[in-house]
Amino acid sequence: MAAGGCGGCGAAVAKYRCPRCREPYCSVPCCRQHKERCAAPRHSPPASRPPGAATAHTPGNSWSVEDILTDSDEQDRVPLQKLKRLGESEELKDLLRNPHLRQLLVAVDQAEERNSLMKRYMQEPLFVEFVDCCLRIVEPPEKENILPE
Repeated sequence: MAAGGCGGCGAAVAKYRCPRCREPYCSVPCCRQHKERCAAPRHSPPASRPPGAATAHTPGNSWSVEDILTDSDEQDRVPLQKLKRLGESEELKDLLRNPHLRQLLVAVDQAEERNSLMKRYMQEPLFVEFVDCCLRIVEPPEKENILPE
């Protein structure tokens, strides 16, 4: 296996690393496969997880955000508190009632080449409206440069 290649399927590009042994892998399925055979001891008890770190559970298996993020991805992580705001937004819920938007989101979720698909979808006004809405919720604009009335 080439350095930096996936330890699961052998893909040349592996964006993620096992938090226990640091073996590289390219996807959640490869992570799950590796996790079953990883012999490295678990170092971090649940209490050491950063506040607000998300954990996804699937029947018979679980993985955490730490399992798939590298150190360089850490700066892009959105705290769980802010993600919860998305679920509470009526504006976002209204947008998600649109079947076309839901189809676009499913396509992105299932795509092999998400980056190129996202670039293409960013030309669709409905998708841009969805993205803008999410960003306004997660990172509300600062109220600077606004003159008092």
